[in-house]
Amino acid sequence: MRVSWGLLAFPAAVSAIENGINGWLRYAPLPNDQRPPNLLLPGAIMALSTNKTSPVYTAGQELQAGIKSILNQTLPLYHEPDKWLGSTILVATTGQFHGVKPAATLADDGYLLRVRPGNVVILGQTERGALYGAFDYLSRIAQGRFSDADLIANPDAPIRWVNQWDNMDGSIERGYAGASIFFRNNTIPKDLNRVSQYARLLASIGINGIVVNNVNANANLLTDANIDGLGRIADAMRPYGVQIGISLNFVSPQTLGGLLTFDPLDQSVISWWTDKTNCLYRRIPDMAGYLVKANSEGQAGPLTYNRTLADGANLFAKAVQPHGGIVMFRAFVYDNHINPADLKADRAKHAVEFFKGLDGQFLDNVVVQIKYGPIDFQVREPASPLFANIPQTNTAIELQITQEYLGQQSHLVYIAPLWKTILDFDLRADDQPSLVRDVVAGRRFSNKRGGYAGVVNVGTNTTWLGSHLAMSNLYAYGRLAWDPNQDPQALLEDWTRLTFGSDPLVLGVVTEISMASWPAYENYTGNLGIQTLTDILYTHYGPNPASQDNNGWGQWTRADHDGIGMDRTVSTGTGFSGQYPAEVAEKFESIETTPDDLLLWFHHVNYTHVLKSGKSVIQHFYDAHYAGAETAQTFPIAWESLRNKIDTERFNDVLFRLRYQAGHSIVWRDSICQFYYNLSGIPDGTGRVGRHEYRIEAETMALKNYKLTGVNPVETASNLTAVVLVSNHTSGEATTKLNFDSGKYDVAINYFDLIGGKAHYKAFLNGKLLLKWAGDLEDKLGHTFSTKLDGHSATRVTIRDIQIQKGDVLKITGVAEGNELAPLDYIAVLPQGVVD
Repeated sequence: MRVSWGLLAFPAAVSAIENGINGWLRYAPLPNDQRPPNLLLPGAIMALSTNKTSPVYTAGQELQAGIKSILNQTLPLYHEPDKWLGSTILVATTGQFHGVKPAATLADDGYLLRVRPGNVVILGQTERGALYGAFDYLSRIAQGRFSDADLIANPDAPIRWVNQWDNMDGSIERGYAGASIFFRNNTIPKDLNRVSQYARLLASIGINGIVVNNVNANANLLTDANIDGLGRIADAMRPYGVQIGISLNFVSPQTLGGLLTFDPLDQSVISWWTDKTNCLYRRIPDMAGYLVKANSEGQAGPLTYNRTLADGANLFAKAVQPHGGIVMFRAFVYDNHINPADLKADRAKHAVEFFKGLDGQFLDNVVVQIKYGPIDFQVREPASPLFANIPQTNTAIELQITQEYLGQQSHLVYIAPLWKTILDFDLRADDQPSLVRDVVAGRRFSNKRGGYAGVVNVGTNTTWLGSHLAMSNLYAYGRLAWDPNQDPQALLEDWTRLTFGSDPLVLGVVTEISMASWPAYENYTGNLGIQTLTDILYTHYGPNPASQDNNGWGQWTRADHDGIGMDRTVSTGTGFSGQYPAEVAEKFESIETTPDDLLLWFHHVNYTHVLKSGKSVIQHFYDAHYAGAETAQTFPIAWESLRNKIDTERFNDVLFRLRYQAGHSIVWRDSICQFYYNLSGIPDGTGRVGRHEYRIEAETMALKNYKLTGVNPVETASNLTAVVLVSNHTSGEATTKLNFDSGKYDVAINYFDLIGGKAHYKAFLNGKLLLKWAGDLEDKLGHTFSTKLDGHSATRVTIRDIQIQKGDVLKITGVAEGNELAPLDYIAVLPQGVVD
């Protein structure tokens, strides 16, 4: 008998236990068979800086520690050239060392890496460029790549930042990995060791800036005590070349400063921000700048005073300009009280409507930060048309590493292929090649600044993001921000070798499941461009397609009994398609030329509309959701083949999550298919939807101290009904006789795991205990949990390889705790190899 989630002990793995704290910078000892037989390392490391806060100094320490860990060789480290005359790994800036002339121009933060037997030269255009070169060299060694090298590496864009949505109380908005490493109890903690470790990870992938607090900012961050705390954060990150910035609350002059106004053109407001900015730069001379969210989701901003968004951005730009700072001004400006009855209304249009007329009015140290799609980090969106509509304005693309709408790190989703579709999209501005990656780099429109902002939201969990495999997204983000031409699969393979080693089976399995994960997630959540069909009014996690419509948030699908999709055409719809340059607009205006994977984003069609594949829309929905869930079932099976090839702690943690995902993908599949079957009345052509021959519904079992209950949304329970104990002070039983042919089966038990209690369960076959477990997923997974019976709390546990005789009695017992009344949905008795 085997249990599906790693609830039993596993045998010891071949390597030491690891908890993920080092991410891809493990510097694991390289096996002898991966080392060249005549490996000749230089005799010493020469890092030309004695300043311990210098990235060049840090590079020397990193090289010494990395080579010791990987190759078990200790190289002496020197910081002054007259201390060593032998062969060296030389680390310096181009201004410090003139012995090697780069064959091409080095950009800011670029580096030269020249590797020869016995000699290595690492030169950075800047000090942090030298550190980036050192990390590149170590990455090559860690992956067993010892060949000579002679390369110039320049970043594609100057801004390569991450954003943290950390709140000052220590919580993190859309964070799924524990509490903040930057804030605690409305202040900055004394111990900033994790901050330094985070800076090290960021520097290793070329990240040069970080905004440490939530875009929904707290004005109290600007008190004198907290400014000093921010200074300590900057001190902790400076040795790695990571400059800090902060998010601002636009209303701060009034709420913190005691002014009667926050009008950006009022002289008292201007003076207040100038003084506060000067105070910040006195403590943090190399502060990167500000991030501003204004007039969005009900927040105040310059529009409050009938000023323009450019007036608001320029207020801050003038304050930081003398210090060399920049202002990232978010384009996420929209009204969250849109009238859903207005068929011309469209939240997707708002960014262009707000910003296009301001092109050329922003100061040159303002960068407009644009989410990759027009809505909000969905599983698939078209590239935002705003990238093509403000050619005289610096722009940066905002991507999301934290998986707010993509499974919240409890589902494996490797997002880099999604980002690549956006970065490679050609907007055809002025009928010329206009790839998004060229726009944000500043090349397409000859802008000085631009780049990348990635919302990460690491926390105190030792895995940083709450999941070992989720770290592939942070790694890929940094590498793509440095060079967006890179192949996501190649980046994934680099990350895998650095994180888990170079075993071919490990490399193959991690690559296979990760590359399949985004298509699978899109399939079992929302496809054809309909967005992630999650609960947008609650947790953004589980299924609830009805929540998309009939509210003011504007993430509408316009689904009714006859059809589905937003008509965003110019001819009959909202006109959004017309915001693109002419070639692209023409493509999206027509159903015939719109790709099927974005059909429902741009067009409202009947469920019977035939796709290019030959299937109807509704049949594609059914088939895709079943296919996606079926793919998710293969993930834990593939991972199990790596037992004894990965250390026990990480193996078990990943297996637990993949098994959870496999179960939750079925919740998604059933919920979405049942919802659209109920809405359209069109049955699945293969007869799967609503038909579950291997299930025994809990409400049909013999119940003791259990009662029937509804769930909301109803389709998140099989047969639209569940059972719960009659009170939170009792225990109960659900018993059934099994009428399946004798044989070996997997028994899946679907139940609901809420926050607010930890119910206890036991499963018996003919009185013999099969399994006991608790409703304690909130202690094991990081996604946003629910207080209700719904698609967020629905889950399953599977007991594998059970020998069953026809007529056997299966009993589930439940004991309530707190608000969790040991809810049950159904039991599935599955022949081996059958996906429920």
